[in-house]
Parts: sequence; structure tokens; C-alpha cells
Amino acid sequence: MGKFYYFCPFSKYNTVRMKMDRRDFLKSMGVGFSSLMLSGRKYSENSISPAHLGRVTAESVSVYSEPSDKDFRNIRFQHYFNEIIHIYDVIESEDGPGYNPFWYRVWGGYMHSAYIQPVRNQLNPILYEFPSTGQLMEVSVPFSRVLKRDRNGVWEDWENPEKRNLYYASTHIVHETVEGPDGEPWYRIHNALLTIDYYTRATHLRKVEDEELKPIHSEVAPELKRIEISIDHQNLKAFERDQVVLESRVSTGQFKPLPDPSMIPWETPKGNHEIFDKRPSVHMGEGTLRVDPDADEYEGVPWVSYVQQRTGVAIHGTFWHNNYGAPMSHGCINMRPEDAKWIYCWSTPYPNDKNPEAYRTPVIIY
Repeated sequence: MGKFYYFCPFSKYNTVRMKMDRRDFLKSMGVGFSSLMLSGRKYSENSISPAHLGRVTAESVSVYSEPSDKDFRNIRFQHYFNEIIHIYDVIESEDGPGYNPFWYRVWGGYMHSAYIQPVRNQLNPILYEFPSTGQLMEVSVPFSRVLKRDRNGVWEDWENPEKRNLYYASTHIVHETVEGPDGEPWYRIHNALLTIDYYTRATHLRKVEDEELKPIHSEVAPELKRIEISIDHQNLKAFERDQVVLESRVSTGQFKPLPDPSMIPWETPKGNHEIFDKRPSVHMGEGTLRVDPDADEYEGVPWVSYVQQRTGVAIHGTFWHNNYGAPMSHGCINMRPEDAKWIYCWSTPYPNDKNPEAYRTPVIIY
């Protein structure tokens, strides 16, 4: 059966390519996306249905004829960075790998989930009025192209445009709607760390409603809540008294030697910590966006709950990998964005609570 490419309606400024045959294309036209509500008392990641699309987050990911990487001869072909694929099912493979045994059934075979971000493709109504401090918004498409403007208002691309996208589930503070280079509405986003403005298509971001940030289980005394993180098992549990109300695989810090002892360690710090601050959107990286186009810079890291002041280690959502169960970070605790959001709203101090005396949820890392 022949293949063809379907281009999502993102305009020339945001072309997302999905490789499929005619049957897949017709099936995709009838796909409906279900919403995930995180306000329940307890849930497990195994109960969450997969999204119908996935974005490749690595340079390339192999498609195997079976959900196993034991034999390289089973590799059929590759998908490449930022390609969008259809996900038909999630398979827990007996061949593992043990730390993350989940594979996606896709067109032509199976792909390991480590570098496939589950995504949706949702376009949104456009906002034209914003609070003075800006409006928190979330990317709701696989990725959205970012442009900048020079001093004369002329639109400019980045030196390495593929690395300057905004990705699904990342969060951003929007300040204004302007006419974009294609004559359509674009949002202006201000990056306070780099003191620059950048722009992306307005329909690609959805408003985060105040209702979404209401405290979860606020009827439970804050002193009865705690978080435990096992580095050996790459696992996080949230407790109310001795009842687990959330359990999730995570990715903690990698085990890497430091060339300079004064540098921040890669390992996640063990010990007794507490959540002392929160941010709904954070730019993480070296702040070298303008001078090093190849630097690892993550725009709009969502639902950040800080647990150590000295190093800035935090629990946060992640959109650049899906390899939970394996150490992947530079000290932080990586979670799926929906899990990090749950922790953000469940733990104390609650979002928008500015009381310096507010109880801080303990975080025990061992």
C-alpha cells in the first residue's frame, strides 16, 4: 500500500509531517481525544489512555518488527526528530528494558517509548486581552515555531530554528496578541531570564484556567501530606497519612562525574527536603540562547516545585523525553507533565499562596 504525507494546518511557519498510509489517514480523521482529569483521589499511570499522536524527541528512533530491541535485525526503518507518528496501542514488553518496558505500536511495527512524547493537536480560540502580569498558557499542538523581531520590527528566524520550537505541554506567559508574519494572530511571550520577546502562532496555545490550579485535596491537613522518591526504583509516591494517592515513575539525576567539584552535581540529592517555592513556567538551561544556538535550552518547563534552594533541584514536567524509570536529569525529578501538575496543585504551599509561613510538604529522597 502506498504512503503519503499529511501536513497539519500549521502554515508554512509550523509544518509537522506525519507519515502514514491511506488507511491510517482515514482512521486519523475520526480520532477523538479524551480529556484527563487530575482531581480524583488516586490514580495510576497504567490507567491513563495513550494520546493518539507521538512526537520524536531524539535525533532518530527505530521501528522494530517486534516490541523488543534484542536483535538489531528486527529494525525496519527510522523516524527522526520532530516527526509526528500515530500511536495505536501501548505494549508492556516482556523483553523490557526493565526500567521502562513500554513500547508503542505504530504504523509498520513498534517503537520504544523513551523518546516518543505523547501529544495531541488542538487548536484554540484566540485571546486579545491579558492581565498586566500576562496570561499562563500551554502549548496544545506537537510543536509551535518561534520567531523573533529586530529593532525595526522585521521578523527574524533563529540561527538554529529546529531547536527554537515550543513543545506540547510546555507552559508560557503570554502578554500580547500581534499580527504575525503570515497575517494571522501570534502571541508575544517574554522571556525574563534572557530579557527577550519571541512570538508563536496564537491558535497553538490554550489558556490555563484558574479552575485548573485549585488546590487538590485541600480538605486534608497539609501536615498529613508527604512525598517519597526512591532513586533506586525511579519512583515517586505521594502520601496522605499512610495512603498512597499518587504513584508515578520518574527520572532523577544521572550519575556523571564532575570535572570541577564546585559545579552542581548531576545526582539528585538524597535526604529530607521540602517544597519551598513553585513556578508554573520556567526557562531551564544556561541562558545561552543568543550566543550558542546548539545549547540545551528548555523553554517553558511546566509545573516546577522546588525542593532544594542551594542547587535549584525541583520536581517538574518534562517534554524532551519519555524515559521515566531511568535517570535522565541534571539533578531534578522529571515527571510527565500531568503528574507534575498534580503534585504542583496537591502539595503545599498551594499555587498562588504567598504566605511565608505556609506549611511546606516534606520531600524525602532516598
